[in-house]
Amino acid sequence: MARHKKAQGLEEDEPELNISSLIDICFLLLIYFLVTTTIVRSETDTNMQLPAALRRDEIPPVKPSFIRVDSEGVIYFNTGPAQERLDDDPNSRELPLLSERLSIAAMGARAAGEEPLVQVYVDPEAMHQRAIDVIDTLRKHEITKVTFTDLVP
Repeated sequence: MARHKKAQGLEEDEPELNISSLIDICFLLLIYFLVTTTIVRSETDTNMQLPAALRRDEIPPVKPSFIRVDSEGVIYFNTGPAQERLDDDPNSRELPLLSERLSIAAMGARAAGEEPLVQVYVDPEAMHQRAIDVIDTLRKHEITKVTFTDLVP
């Protein structure tokens, strides 16, 4: 029997985890969130006067500008009788005349509260670098609404 008592005396007590402080923190957080959610006004409580809806015919649409690059690298701006022949030198990376026209078109569209729209047609025989030069000029004027078309004006 003595042997048996000695073995029981050597056993260690199991470690205990005191969670009373964790429970206190949980209750404090619960109370905090309950109090703060009742203080915050919900979205339905805000009174807001919304503007009246505009009819579609009252909004003037922005006419898109049209840029055409022909097979020789010559750049044209707009279509029909208003078409202008711009930057003729296909070896020049700078497009000063196109840049000037895009600046005017972008200012006009932004003054009307719209983003400028540009349609670009590049002849399949044109050099790719010329199309990249046009895109760089558009980016310089922060024109992001650009569509490439395959319809020849």
